[in-house]
Amino acid sequence: MKQGFISILPLAAGAAAYGFVFGVVAAQLDFPWWGIALMSASVHAGSSQIVAVEQFASEGFVIGAVLAGLALNMRYLGIIASLNSVLKDVPLFQRLLAVHITSDENWALTFAKKAKDPTVGAPFLIGSGLTMFVTWIISTTGGALLGQSIPNLIEYGLGFAFTAAFIAMARAMWRNKQDTLPWIITFIVTVVLIHLSLGSAFAIIVGSIAGVITTGLTQQITKKVKRLQYD
Repeated sequence: MKQGFISILPLAAGAAAYGFVFGVVAAQLDFPWWGIALMSASVHAGSSQIVAVEQFASEGFVIGAVLAGLALNMRYLGIIASLNSVLKDVPLFQRLLAVHITSDENWALTFAKKAKDPTVGAPFLIGSGLTMFVTWIISTTGGALLGQSIPNLIEYGLGFAFTAAFIAMARAMWRNKQDTLPWIITFIVTVVLIHLSLGSAFAIIVGSIAGVITTGLTQQITKKVKRLQYD
């Protein structure tokens, strides 16, 4: 577990800066610091928290905020499913803890380490996850506490929040060059719908669905091409 704590520190530093800015933006939208702290501890998903806060602040639409969070967290279904190989031999409580504190960073680091060393498992995942979890709560809460004393970021365009969240989501979705077309389709559809004045939460959902459909079609075409080559 100690190895996980230490190995993730460089990535945690980046998350801390990102979390601090989120806390500042949220505070300047009149969200209480304790609400930000509670959200960070219970949701623990940076990109979805940013979009949910922006959605709620701009429209006061709770359902829209929830949908935005769910849309950005869809990728965690695949991430959680992949944890089975790491968590299959640990008690239920540790499984639930690991699932909650797993983020893009510690998940990717754990499996990168495991590919080189098969003995890497649940202790590393939980250790690195706890580092990211605590870092995120402290940084977002710190930003929220200091937010009112910092120049208003909204004057520079609150669109930053949505842009930052979308970039974070897109980065997490990218695995290799085969994801290029679905990624582009998701981006184009989302941006076009936002320009057509559709709420950002719904635009992300529709864009994500378009990307998933594109992925499915691309995989089917690739399989058919391979079959023809073998035939």
